[in-house]
Amino acid sequence: MKKVYTCFCTDVIHEGHLNILHEAKKYGEVTVGILSDAAMIKFNRYPTITIEERKKIVEDTGLADHVVIQDQIMYDDIIAQIKPDYVIHGDNWCTGPERAIRENVLNNLAKYNGELIEVGYTYNENVKKIDANIKEKLAMPEYRRKRLRQLLKICPVVKTIEVHSGLTGLIAEKTIVEHQGELNQFDAMWLSSLCDSTAKGKPDIELVDMSSRMRTIDDVMEVTTKPIILDGDTGGLIEHFVYNVRTLERMGVSAVIIEDKTGLKKNSLFGTEVKQTQDSIENFCNKIRAGKNAQRTEEFMIIARIESLILEKGQEDALKRAFAYVEAGADAIMIHSRKKSPDEIFAFCDAFRKQDSDTPIVVVPTSFNSVTEAELAAHGVKIVIYANQLTRSAFPAMQSTAVEILKNHRALEVDSKLMPFKEIITLIDDM
Repeated sequence: MKKVYTCFCTDVIHEGHLNILHEAKKYGEVTVGILSDAAMIKFNRYPTITIEERKKIVEDTGLADHVVIQDQIMYDDIIAQIKPDYVIHGDNWCTGPERAIRENVLNNLAKYNGELIEVGYTYNENVKKIDANIKEKLAMPEYRRKRLRQLLKICPVVKTIEVHSGLTGLIAEKTIVEHQGELNQFDAMWLSSLCDSTAKGKPDIELVDMSSRMRTIDDVMEVTTKPIILDGDTGGLIEHFVYNVRTLERMGVSAVIIEDKTGLKKNSLFGTEVKQTQDSIENFCNKIRAGKNAQRTEEFMIIARIESLILEKGQEDALKRAFAYVEAGADAIMIHSRKKSPDEIFAFCDAFRKQDSDTPIVVVPTSFNSVTEAELAAHGVKIVIYANQLTRSAFPAMQSTAVEILKNHRALEVDSKLMPFKEIITLIDDM
């Protein structure tokens, strides 16, 4: 009997999947691959059910002779293992980033004259409703809040991008890139106080209060599903921080990062150029403990940001604070630096990892931007935040457009630089 292989990355079996399975049965013995969580999140949504449950829903169709786990997006290993006569798939991967997967399958099948069979993709109102329901489920607080902890378990590095509006949230949510035979997307979103303040035309001195910040969170949450890490600045007074922790947790935010400084907030980009006062270890630990005691779930994370390297107090002070903050209950440590080289970040991470192999380390490679995620991961970093790049790329583009219109008294000269609005609104889902 001929061997047939198809792979699913779905939380539910609908008529489109059944159509593929029925078609596959016509050609021989059917093996269905279930894409692993780690592979699935590189180009698809985070699964709402476990891989065991996903495997079972395929088995329950009665149309699969074998069900296996496919650990990689690309088919090299699974095709080498099974050597199917046919691979069957919907024709929805002929365009967009997923075409790289299709090319990979064709190249592997060509090695022994295997054949790819493509079935017309099923998309009707019923399938559309199922997809929408899955997205709504992913956006619910009880599912979104825990996702950062889930990602930390399965991702070498949690790739996080700054967002400050619903539209930038959609960019973070939907941008998928094919590069050198790999597919990738961002794992999480960072709501920066700097970028939120800038978008509102206000200085980054905690002038934009938490109520306003929460409206931005709502805007982003309404149209996305990925976990949110909030920039909590200093956290404010302990009494206020406790209240905000409960509110953020209830909303479905996954984590808040608070920095160990006091007084009027001054952006870390200024370093020692402006007067900045670091909080005492004792007081900051009390703030962490109070926040952790206020939580109602185990899912929410409080991340302690250490400013010792920014304020040029040295690695010894940074490490002393890191271990104290972890002891106080911090779920992760963020270490910050203004240096162009990542060397002092590497030194801190290596020293921290000698005593603590588990607590996640967070970095923001804005100044030391030549370092790669893989290099950071090699030193024990688990979360990388690209903290302000969307804001910084948007501002010069908008300013340049405004200047050209003023110079030419018309919009013709800028038109070639503009994205058609039809393309922009394709990001926005119909209700």
